[in-house]
Amino acid sequence: MKKSLALSSFISVVLLIFISTAAAGPAMDRIISKKMLIVGMTGTQPPLNATSKTGDIIGLDADIARQIGRNMGVEIEFKTMPFAELLPALTAGKVDIVISSMTITPQRNMQVAFIGPYYISGKGLLTKSKHLEALQGSDGLNQPQFKVAALKNSTSQRFVEKEAPKAKFVPTDSYDQAIKLLFEDKIDVLIADSPFCALTAFRYPDKGLTAGQDRLTFEPLGIATTEDALLINWLQNFMISLNGSGELKQLTEKWLKDGSWISQLPE
Repeated sequence: MKKSLALSSFISVVLLIFISTAAAGPAMDRIISKKMLIVGMTGTQPPLNATSKTGDIIGLDADIARQIGRNMGVEIEFKTMPFAELLPALTAGKVDIVISSMTITPQRNMQVAFIGPYYISGKGLLTKSKHLEALQGSDGLNQPQFKVAALKNSTSQRFVEKEAPKAKFVPTDSYDQAIKLLFEDKIDVLIADSPFCALTAFRYPDKGLTAGQDRLTFEPLGIATTEDALLINWLQNFMISLNGSGELKQLTEKWLKDGSWISQLPE
């Protein structure tokens, strides 16, 4: 009986090792063989990620991606695309990981794996000062006269649909598009990551912009990847080390507290 139980346990362990090894292949094998990590990102979500005047991808997300590539011993290729296309690109194998100010949600986590969080964000509100009085009323944002924008297929869109169903929702492909609409008075409010709202109000003092002072939601940001056990394990251990060494804190402060990099952004 004991021998039978021991043999059964041994077979179970072998099967688990085999399954884990089999699941560990595609993404990590591709990265190692090509010596290239392809990172999906919008490149339009400062201060987490942005495209500089010279066309370089910068921001906290970009620095984390470069650290990952450096420690893997591979090159980094950024593939920029609208936010709504990031997870489809990941599941289709067009990118290896996604780092793009993406909130870890139960729905997304049923499609892809997440490592993190590497930063806790939250929804913010960006508007023009002339709308403040109306927004401070009892109905707040939930009024039919308000045109409210958010990134398509984002948690910001879900926030607007849930908290302001009476408002007219305007989906956008990028923050750049949303800001242009706000400047042109084609929308009244933008719901976006709070660091972006604060940064944008600071960047354009002559536009009469106001960013809400409080976070509207709790948003843990993570690195998305496909179901490759070895890649997931590597990223988990790397992020533990990056955080434990204090380097993640330094990178976060560089992009969210030190505004010297803002001059790199296009006007």
